[in-house]
Amino acid sequence: MKDRFKRVGGLSAVVGFSVIAFAAAAQDTGVTDTTIKIGLVQPFSGPASAYSQIAYTNEAYINMINDNGGVCGRQIELITYDDGYSPPKTVEQTRKLVESDQVFLIFNGLGTPTNSAIHDYMNIKEVPQLFVATGASKFGDPENFPWTMGWQPNYIAEGKIYARYILDNIDDAKIGILYQNDDYGKDYINGLRAGLGDKADDMIVMEQPYEVADPTVDSQIINLKASGANVFLNVATPKFAAQAIKKAAEIGWEATHIVNSVSNSVGSVLKPAGFENAVGIISANYGKDPQDPQWEGDPGLQKWSDFMDKYYPDGDKTSSFTVFGYGVTQTLEHVLKSSCDDLTRAGVMKAAASITDFETDTALPGIKINTSATDFYPIEQMQLMRFNGERWELFGDVIDGSNATN
Repeated sequence: MKDRFKRVGGLSAVVGFSVIAFAAAAQDTGVTDTTIKIGLVQPFSGPASAYSQIAYTNEAYINMINDNGGVCGRQIELITYDDGYSPPKTVEQTRKLVESDQVFLIFNGLGTPTNSAIHDYMNIKEVPQLFVATGASKFGDPENFPWTMGWQPNYIAEGKIYARYILDNIDDAKIGILYQNDDYGKDYINGLRAGLGDKADDMIVMEQPYEVADPTVDSQIINLKASGANVFLNVATPKFAAQAIKKAAEIGWEATHIVNSVSNSVGSVLKPAGFENAVGIISANYGKDPQDPQWEGDPGLQKWSDFMDKYYPDGDKTSSFTVFGYGVTQTLEHVLKSSCDDLTRAGVMKAAASITDFETDTALPGIKINTSATDFYPIEQMQLMRFNGERWELFGDVIDGSNATN
């Protein structure tokens, strides 16, 4: 994979906040009368390369925008770089985008450790770091980081959702946790502990971390089974989540298995792990599953399907990552269109923090995007689901995590 990809279509994110209240020109760095230049850094290689389908979907959606005349009368130039999920490489590529390529904003950078590495830099430079592809709670802090905004539900709230399920449905639960040893993994544990309350220390019997550079998590799974845990919370990125599912089955660990939302892709995680090994796994989602027959004839998902056929025919229609890439890029398109009268970095941030009840084509019914100057968590609702060996089946009600973000 080349380090730099062709410049294509368009994408923009926007976040609004009162702290950036200064008079600005009609357009800013990275914007001309005919173009808007946007940067994207994602792992096209390395241990998180399964996520690259998100970037390819971003790219394809931008091509579609440009084919339809662009946005705000301008074509989108997208410059993409590969960071291999390595924070030092993320810093290098981001600095290149900001200082050499002079992009208007950075969009949909993927990963907690990688986005953390550029968090201070982007805010010091006052360049939008928009709709980052991570649910780490630190990326929804407008008071201290007014130029950074997430998109997906934050991990603390998701951890609380799983805690509620465990408390309501599993007697004498003994929880074992596999987690990535960084803010991403620790956010989930913090959310789970907060949701369990004063029962957390008694219910959590073991926490097993792994490092991104580890070849496998086999030893961690063996340790977790040996702990006597009857609930397994799998907080891992796709490669390791698939390994954990497969290993748990191999050693006959019959625990209630919960996989975090970032690794519930049927095509990229469950298929490599073996569908027979994934039966009964529980997760949570906010987007429609293309394999779920209840969405047959759904207008929004049909638009996504038509888009995939025309603009990303090699993409995986069974993967939640292509659904994610479409939804987040559609959100950015919406925000950029709201910024046409003020195509400055501050203007785009203001528009991003002023979204009201926006529904993407791929969102589950009832899940709407809302932001404000004090709320940088665009999506705060999820619904639980269970894998039946072929596809996910939703159950229960949509759960609003807006009061579960601290």
